[in-house]
Amino acid sequence: MTGHLPAVLKALDSSRDAALKRLFEVLRIPSISTDPAYKQSCKAAAEWCVNTLREIGFDAGLRETAGHPMVVAHDGPRNIGRKPHVLLYGHYDVQPPDPLDLWVSPPFEPRLRVEPGNGEVVLARGAEDSKGQFSTFLEALRAWKQVVGELPIQITVLLEGEEECGSPSLPDFLTQYGKEISCDLALICDTVQWDKDTPGITLSMRGIVGAEVVLTGPNRDLHSGQYGGPALNPIHSLVHILSSLHDSEGRVTVPGFYDHISEPSSDRRQQLKALHFDSAAFLSDIGLSQSAGEKGYSALEQLWMRPTCEFNGITGGYQGVGSKTVIPSKASAKLTCRLVPGQDPDEIVASLERFIRSRAPRDCGVEFRVNQRHRAFAFDHNTPHVAAAAKALQEEWGRPAALMGAGGSVPIVASLNQKLGMNCLLVGFGLDDSRIHSPNEKYNLTSFYKGARSWARIIDQLARIM
Repeated sequence: MTGHLPAVLKALDSSRDAALKRLFEVLRIPSISTDPAYKQSCKAAAEWCVNTLREIGFDAGLRETAGHPMVVAHDGPRNIGRKPHVLLYGHYDVQPPDPLDLWVSPPFEPRLRVEPGNGEVVLARGAEDSKGQFSTFLEALRAWKQVVGELPIQITVLLEGEEECGSPSLPDFLTQYGKEISCDLALICDTVQWDKDTPGITLSMRGIVGAEVVLTGPNRDLHSGQYGGPALNPIHSLVHILSSLHDSEGRVTVPGFYDHISEPSSDRRQQLKALHFDSAAFLSDIGLSQSAGEKGYSALEQLWMRPTCEFNGITGGYQGVGSKTVIPSKASAKLTCRLVPGQDPDEIVASLERFIRSRAPRDCGVEFRVNQRHRAFAFDHNTPHVAAAAKALQEEWGRPAALMGAGGSVPIVASLNQKLGMNCLLVGFGLDDSRIHSPNEKYNLTSFYKGARSWARIIDQLARIM
């Protein structure tokens, strides 16, 4: 079966125009999972995925959840023991495109654009995260089916519709359908490569705790002249609490926050140095000149191996045009803590809530709402499937794959590993400058085409070793 690879790669090269057309089709669907106004658009994106997988030759359908549906597809009947069985995971939902006025073209009208240093890029919301990424899977599967008529390994596909809003339906879905999607290995394409010319394999990702804090002071907004002074101002209280969450060295001050986590080993620090990461260029690209955060750690150590507590939004009082002299009744902040292996999300939630409540004044009501909690993960790089992927990537890109960590979170990774006992292989083709979650999100056309070729090669290599 593996002798078919050259013909599969040739088929991918000859179908590039059709592949790009298919990508543009799904990018036009505004599948914004966090906004209920786009529920039907999310359903349309899920149905597009089902129809595409059926066209390729999969038995595909929707699995309804309390939120947006999951797409599940099988390559024929399950044949345990005949072939190795892998799960391909991606997500069809996207982030909101706001602020719209910063886009150079409408976010759901994809187009090609030439960028210095990158060449042609696909510009659209979801171009990289994650419609362009999971489309590299689908194009590789299409080429194998077209050339050979079957795949060299057994494959199940899972495309989620709520990754961008914390995967709230995932636990119940895994309880109900875990046996159906359980495989030998999960392949996940929702990460980045090292740079535009160097592939990467992600071996660790941080977990996450997401919360919102709402402080309530007086029972209504007050005139600041009539009440300013004696009346508690919840913005004052909120700012005081937030400022106390970090010390002067950038460390989080919540008791127990750093318990049970390990310092980077000397070997791992040497591996990071060997990557020659240019932190100055990394910061310069986003308009900054010096590293912030926890003192004593390099930028890569901060991104991949150290936990954080970040403020994602603050609201309180009048924010319209001009002035309105009020003492607001409420003030709120959205927080996310990125976690590393060893941290228990439930313990972090409890400690963070205690910390905040203990610092609120007596007359200040506190609401603490948790919207996300997922563990961090780390996988061993000394496994046959990592070696197989590294070989395939080097053959396609002409240079060794970087063994990477990631600062972000993909909730399903920890869930598949902890609930179903599945190992995961994370290979992505995005870039740090892909502007995911921001205006003008883009995906390098080279990454799209070579990503599909890479997955065709990885499937071939897995068939050899599994």
